[in-house]
Amino acid sequence: MNMGTIIIILVLLSIVVVAIFSIRKRIKYGSACCGTRDASPKKIRVRDKNKSHYPYTYTLTVDGMHCSNCATRVENALNAKEGIWASVKLETKSVLVRSKNPIERDELFRAISEAGYTLIKID
Repeated sequence: MNMGTIIIILVLLSIVVVAIFSIRKRIKYGSACCGTRDASPKKIRVRDKNKSHYPYTYTLTVDGMHCSNCATRVENALNAKEGIWASVKLETKSVLVRSKNPIERDELFRAISEAGYTLIKID
């Protein structure tokens, strides 16, 4: 096989892998945005909203949020954790996370991923 054939095969394999992940996500979350067939998630409210109690702030860029249900799911994934207060700006696909204690990057990645979204960047 020549180099051109190998490159074409690798591109086709990449397309197949992306298609498989897309199909898996549609099966898991529904084909419409956020699985709109399900009831809207109930918002988890943070009790302590005194900003001075949250000395650590992080700005996250999250991919995959398209509607208010998406925003609620991301906020809930973070607000369910002790000492964290998150709020989503859907227009910019960003999340402001306030925390009483430092948060490990892996914890943020895991929380967003388990909610079904992709954390792109942490500032």
